[in-house]
Amino acid sequence: MAEVTLNKVCKRYDDGGLAVDRFTLTIRDGEFLVLVGPSGCGKSTTLRMIAGLEEITSGTIHIGDRCVNAVPPKDRDVAMVFQNYALYPHMTVFENMAFGLRLRKFPRAEITARVQEAAGILGLDGLLRRLPKQLSGGQRQRVAVGRAIVRQPKVFLFDEPLSNLDAKMRVEMRGELRRLHRRLAATMVYVTHDQTEAMTMGDRIVVMRRGTIQQAASPMEVYRRPANRFVAGFIGTPPMNVLRGRLVRQPDDTLLFQYAPDARLPLPPVAMSSLAQAADREVLLGFRPEALGADDAAGGVSLRGTVDGVEPMGAETFVQLVAEGGTRLIARVHPDRVLTPGTVADFPLDMRHALFFDAETEHVIG
Repeated sequence: MAEVTLNKVCKRYDDGGLAVDRFTLTIRDGEFLVLVGPSGCGKSTTLRMIAGLEEITSGTIHIGDRCVNAVPPKDRDVAMVFQNYALYPHMTVFENMAFGLRLRKFPRAEITARVQEAAGILGLDGLLRRLPKQLSGGQRQRVAVGRAIVRQPKVFLFDEPLSNLDAKMRVEMRGELRRLHRRLAATMVYVTHDQTEAMTMGDRIVVMRRGTIQQAASPMEVYRRPANRFVAGFIGTPPMNVLRGRLVRQPDDTLLFQYAPDARLPLPPVAMSSLAQAADREVLLGFRPEALGADDAAGGVSLRGTVDGVEPMGAETFVQLVAEGGTRLIARVHPDRVLTPGTVADFPLDMRHALFFDAETEHVIG
């Protein structure tokens, strides 16, 4: 396997449009890295540049210790799995998986051995003589993955491979790909717009926006401490709540967060030093739905709001509410708590898990 290094990689189109801007990242040997972001953020373009399917405008890409800027795709020792499977309809499963090896003139015995090994890993042993039209969507995707496995490449590249599957099959395939990664200990780069896939599959996730990296960290680091408001809103379902207000310094030098004329929240002592620089300025307070309405919230802080909607989810209930000042928020409460739309209620807020963002730059403070 191999480490992949991108250094200040840019992709600019002939019309001047910038798809990827100074993308710098090292993908560790054996890492499962996920590129995630909204449509048009440059994640698939980045993947295609690693594969050699898109020319880079500037910067360098290394696979292992070799610069591959001028290396054609077939010589980069990478294997790519696409969204649409790209199987030959007239070929059997065995023939589809063996096709790339036959083009490279591998001996017949080695081709058979590699295909059978990959089929065993993916549970395709009894399907090798079938045509793609005789397979389910999940089975077709496994064939596409198997075709990549038999290559034994240095790097696996996945371009939204599960987006054509139904919800149940996506969950199953996520687990299969993670197990495959553990078994092969391979370097894998996976592109998706689905933040649930990113959170559940990646050793590390890279959140992209407008061709740039917004944050690169472990899934829980990105969830618990997003680098900016965009990441906070993109990662997490429901997304992070955001209240706009001002940090008000008290005579005793403590700080309060004021978000409406008569609505203030005290700050935990641990946050005072890092927020002192933002005193008497407008800031954004961010907190996850589970920090609002939790029975075990610490600190005795509560936020009052008018219930606007209730969504029972079984093990939990999401409550839509309008806080003083008019901001809409979402709380996650115990399913036994009964709330009626139109009523005013207090929701405990655990300020230990709150974050503050600069109102102008929207970057996290502290």
